[in-house]
Amino acid sequence: MTYELQPVAVVRSPRTEPLDDDWDHVTSTVTLDADRFGPGALAGLADFSHVEVVFLFDRVDPARVQTGARRPRGRADWPEVGIFAQRGKVRPNRLGVTVCRLLGVDGLTLTVQGLDAIDGTPVLDIKPYLAEFGARGEVRQPAWSRELMAGYWELDAPAAAR
Repeated sequence: MTYELQPVAVVRSPRTEPLDDDWDHVTSTVTLDADRFGPGALAGLADFSHVEVVFLFDRVDPARVQTGARRPRGRADWPEVGIFAQRGKVRPNRLGVTVCRLLGVDGLTLTVQGLDAIDGTPVLDIKPYLAEFGARGEVRQPAWSRELMAGYWELDAPAAAR
């Protein structure tokens, strides 16, 4: 079974390369497709502090998609884990999902901070972030994943604060 999706928006970002770290201070815009949406589509969104952006890693060559296990970032000191036990861009459907700060809404454009999508990335959906949809109960994750994320959001943060 296959599904056809159409982007609802596009990302405009100063980042043009999919670098692995220091996304926290990146300010981007997400602009809705004016042929399909009017400003009413974003009515009330400015009342939220954060949004979830679902996007397509459209520049990942489908031939590079992984379906089994691999070492995150190719690091020999990290365990080989399945593609669904990591958040890499070479996933089977090449989907990214990020919760980012919503700085403003102007017409058909959202200004966001901390969206780890590069310039020109197609956006498949935008959702308000509700705390009630966040993790419930204790969150557990392996040490290697904490190491991986140490500089992802704030590269200049001291190691103790990460």
